Amino acid sequence: MNPRRFSLQPFPGTGLLPIKVTGSISRKVNIFNICYWLFGHIADLEVPAPAERPSRRIGLWEKTCFEFFIAERNSSRYWEFNLSPSGDWNVFRLESYRQNLVEETTFSIFPFSILKRSDSLRLVLEFDLSIIIPTDQALEIAISAVIKTGQGDVTLWALVHPGPEADFHRRDSFIIKC
Repeated sequence: MNPRRFSLQPFPGTGLLPIKVTGSISRKVNIFNICYWLFGHIADLEVPAPAERPSRRIGLWEKTCFEFFIAERNSSRYWEFNLSPSGDWNVFRLESYRQNLVEETTFSIFPFSILKRSDSLRLVLEFDLSIIIPTDQALEIAISAVIKTGQGDVTLWALVHPGPEADFHRRDSFIIKC
């Protein structure tokens, strides 16, 4: 899959911030690459400081956090990936919509790069999907972000918001096919 660009949209009524969240994804055989770009006045946002020792953490979505979801096509099973600008991370496996959430223990480290400037934040991750998914498996992907303001307001961003409430787990938001 050649790199595909994306642009996240705020959930109606929550994204009245002068920011833009874009990026790209690609998959070459089973090497998956995702890059997020957050543009705007970063000082107005609550962006976690770099962790001394980035590690697996629960609750990253309570602060500014980049997320994506990968599902095997024609299967109810999917994975949730949480990436904090601090360098902390987590990966969860779910058997179906919000059911049987468990930490995916096949990952013991999950290094990604972060570049923070006054007007932008870039996060890049590349990893081998074959750790969890067979090489020839067709995938469906959702991309999202939680952006917290310095005043404590939470804004929710995704490729699409198909329901009346923001819900990154909705399978009809897994719109990228690869």
